[in-house]
Amino acid sequence: MSEKVRRMFADIADDYDRVNSILSFGVHHLWRSKTVELSGARKGDVVLDCATGTGDLALEFKEQVGADGRVLGTDFCKEMIEHAPAKASQRNLDVDFEVADAMNLPYDDDCFNIASIAFGIRNVDDPIRALREMARVVKTGGRVVVLEFGQPKGLMKYPYELYSQHIMPAIGGWISGNREAYTYLPRTSAEFPAGEKFVSLMEEAAVFSSHDAEKLTAGIAYIYVGTVK
Repeated sequence: MSEKVRRMFADIADDYDRVNSILSFGVHHLWRSKTVELSGARKGDVVLDCATGTGDLALEFKEQVGADGRVLGTDFCKEMIEHAPAKASQRNLDVDFEVADAMNLPYDDDCFNIASIAFGIRNVDDPIRALREMARVVKTGGRVVVLEFGQPKGLMKYPYELYSQHIMPAIGGWISGNREAYTYLPRTSAEFPAGEKFVSLMEEAAVFSSHDAEKLTAGIAYIYVGTVK
């Protein structure tokens, strides 16, 4: 991943959770809960959450897999992940966190039941390589789960574009002091392949026996689930 993106996330790490909750009106928590549901995670599963940020999705998975399961959250930005252990402790959840790059995971083949990434795959230099790397560490029949922004169509299209391109940068920049970051984030969301276009990336990765996509909130976000060959 580019050093510029890593520095950007490091700069906004302290305000990241607060800004997310304000800008999404809290809906991102519901999206993460749906992601865990669609992943098929069960008690006792071992889960890798890539680009975990401050750990929200990793904590959702830990609630699902229980005391007999294990969740490992990783992120390439040390400053972001430093906030995660305290959040886990506040919820009395035992979750491990490590610094690691989704395109070069330091784990053996076939050692997780599920690998996930939320709002992170559009920030990697090579999304197909990241999909392949996540699939590599997942057992055959396990799942790679991606939660990512989309581009809504129809009646939602223009209000969302106004909000994401103008209001989000203004509010995010005001709270965090880094308007450039909150200009970059919606811009990459608008440019990144979504829906069938992202499914095509999953097919190109050639590591899944099947795949599904579910639209959330009129296409503002999508959940993609690939079953590993």
